[in-house]
Amino acid sequence: MSNKKVEPFEKHTARYEGWFSRNRGAYLSELDAVSALLPEGDGVEIGVGTGRFAGPVGIGLGIDPSLEMIKVAKRSGIEVVRGVAEALPLRSASLDTALMVTTICFVDSPGDAMGEAYRILRPGGSLVVGFIDRNSPLGRQYMERKGESVFYREARFYSVDELGAALEEAGFGHLEFVQTLTRPLGDIETKEPIMKGHGRGSFVAIRARKPED
Repeated sequence: MSNKKVEPFEKHTARYEGWFSRNRGAYLSELDAVSALLPEGDGVEIGVGTGRFAGPVGIGLGIDPSLEMIKVAKRSGIEVVRGVAEALPLRSASLDTALMVTTICFVDSPGDAMGEAYRILRPGGSLVVGFIDRNSPLGRQYMERKGESVFYREARFYSVDELGAALEEAGFGHLEFVQTLTRPLGDIETKEPIMKGHGRGSFVAIRARKPED
């Protein structure tokens, strides 16, 4: 992740945390979506941030490039190593699960990030990617207002098809999809239902599996 993409998370950590308080219904919906696909086993969250997802789903290890984010995550009891998605400081075939939530839009090379996730997973392991679909109402809104956001100014949003193709190119298979957030963000006061597939919800989670030996 380039310095331009990391810098807002270093400078505006409190603002980042505030989003989860202001949009608690949406946050809990996203959490339910990734939880629905996340298998048991030793795992890591790539782009762990302040630990808003790793902690509740029981992942105790995180990777993140932002020192300020790492400080907050560590206070939540998560072991965090500084690093980027394209060059994970982890041994090959060492984990059962990898999680990435709203991280893929900030990486410099999604293909390299998928390849690194594939490398660190054991045969049969799973990568779960949660993201805002570029072709959804919320995705289009974020793209239109990128210049107004300290966080998304340098972000690149992806469609479900693009990320599905990147996962398959990295060697993953057996893709499963769930979705949520079907209403405008400001209208979501409580948790929304989780639905299979994609195309209706702005937030999509994909589970992709590394083949067995």
